[in-house]
Amino acid sequence: MAVRLKLLEKMRRNPRGDWTIEDFKAIAAHYQIEWRSPGGSHVVFVAARASGDVLTVPARRPIKPVYVKQFIEMIDRCELRK
Repeated sequence: MAVRLKLLEKMRRNPRGDWTIEDFKAIAAHYQIEWRSPGGSHVVFVAARASGDVLTVPARRPIKPVYVKQFIEMIDRCELRK
């Protein structure tokens, strides 16, 4: 658990880092965010069906900082709902 929280803090400090889709999946699992890979080159993260929070991220490396920032914002909104 602490490893995922440290990973999230590293993402916050350095959104331009060499992040992988596996990093996103690990953090999503901790925050109970569902993800699916519909067979293409993208992964879709769904925070909560009722809230409508959906983020589509290209699975290529490196993941662009804009997607890292949007993912962090999704996590922050999930924390506020708790």
